[in-house]
Amino acid sequence: MSGTLIGIDFGTRSIGVAVGQRVTGTARPLGALKAQDGTPDWTAVEKILKEWQPEAVVVGLPLNMDGTEQPLTARARNFANKIHGRFGVKIILHDERLSTVEARAGLFEHGGYRALNKGKVDSASAVVILESFFEQGF
Repeated sequence: MSGTLIGIDFGTRSIGVAVGQRVTGTARPLGALKAQDGTPDWTAVEKILKEWQPEAVVVGLPLNMDGTEQPLTARARNFANKIHGRFGVKIILHDERLSTVEARAGLFEHGGYRALNKGKVDSASAVVILESFFEQGF
């Protein structure tokens, strides 16, 4: 096992992507993929997977604060299933509650309002999702 994982913050217009290492428990943003109603350019996804050869892809699962599912939850699951079906990579779904809030706060702290563009927020959210996954000891 490579110890490399890809983190994804699913969205209908933008999909944040990060790469991380189990050994260090850290992740860094790779940017965001534009999406058309939740569908990315699958060639771009394939390029990321080929370049990083992750042992798994961690997809953030958007849940309500009380842990119940919301409409976007099913879409994120469907997206994760499509990645697995197309590329055969292992998929891990991970609770992403408050990841966007945490990502926005971190970006704002380091760059003010100018740092809060959509792509940066989404990829920073993917970092938060992946590092949260590592923190839980997986």
